[in-house]
Amino acid sequence: MTRYNRTVRQTPTRRVDYAALAEWRYQLRLLISRRETAARAAGIEPQQYVLLLQLKGLQDGGAVTIGKLAERLQVQHHSAVELVDRLVERRMVARRRDDRDRRQVVVTLRPAGEAVLRRLALYSLAELRTEAPSLLATLRRLVRSANGRGR
Repeated sequence: MTRYNRTVRQTPTRRVDYAALAEWRYQLRLLISRRETAARAAGIEPQQYVLLLQLKGLQDGGAVTIGKLAERLQVQHHSAVELVDRLVERRMVARRRDDRDRRQVVVTLRPAGEAVLRRLALYSLAELRTEAPSLLATLRRLVRSANGRGR
């Protein structure tokens, strides 16, 4: 079966550790929920924070286009354009046409966006220091189960 551009092998006879899957999903949702709350407290929407984070994370790999951001955020192109528009209005990002391919729009981080992102990223790292052990334990349990090694 192909899912999300990857082939997944189904094993209908294998036992599924639903408790571990449920716990993993719960822990991820808690982490994401806290990130969303922190973003709003910093004055931006959660998707704007994710866009700033992806932009910063991708910038060393060359020009970051709206298309690339849409892919990384898993949103439609027009939704990425709207997110960028709002961040441009707040002077957190800038956009320009690509010099080589005028059809492409390149997005860059501005100092105001960098400052908000840094504050949120530092908070995320501090939170991960406390949450990582339980996240890793649940993930290890899932991997063992997926590999057929039980608990």
